[in-house]
Amino acid sequence: MQIVCLDLEGVLVPEIWIAFSERTGIPEFRRTTRDEPDYDKLMQYRLALLRQHGLKLADIQGVIAGMAPMDGARDFLDELRARYQVVILSDTFYEFADPLMAQLGRPTLFCHRLLTDAEGFVAEYRLRQPNQKFHAVNALKALNFQVIAAGDSYNDTGMLGAADAGFFIHPPAGIVARFPQFPVHDSYAGLKASIDGAAERLRG
Repeated sequence: MQIVCLDLEGVLVPEIWIAFSERTGIPEFRRTTRDEPDYDKLMQYRLALLRQHGLKLADIQGVIAGMAPMDGARDFLDELRARYQVVILSDTFYEFADPLMAQLGRPTLFCHRLLTDAEGFVAEYRLRQPNQKFHAVNALKALNFQVIAAGDSYNDTGMLGAADAGFFIHPPAGIVARFPQFPVHDSYAGLKASIDGAAERLRG
């Protein structure tokens, strides 16, 4: 049995925090996992910024409500799901993702949770577990799945390395230079062809 694991932001949907930055006019929110490999450091930075500017979870959700998947993402995902089981492994949060999951046909999503205080400010975040993408791939392999994975950022490299085949799509040049072992794609068609090719090789 084969399963495909995909990152969400930067792969199927735009980066939520970048969209939030553009809507609020606060450039510091543009910092993502493409820029900062330490996820806890990144999230503490984001939570402090939200407090500093008096922004609540509802403000972020309002931006997300107006977002849509990337061009071609739904068709790409539907094509994959016709041939493989697909799981989205993301470092986003369930409190963010629901409107986008609805537009993608509600694929299975493993991500994290946010906790808010009585005033609606984001008080803290709760990881499903540290390095959850890596652990999820290894758990699937322990269930005798062959795993093919694709992502775009530092926080995807553990997942890509643990998978039987791993690919980048739309990664920044700096990440490509640091992880040259992962083939790079700039289109869904190219990635789909590589996933199909890897699946054929793994079937032997």
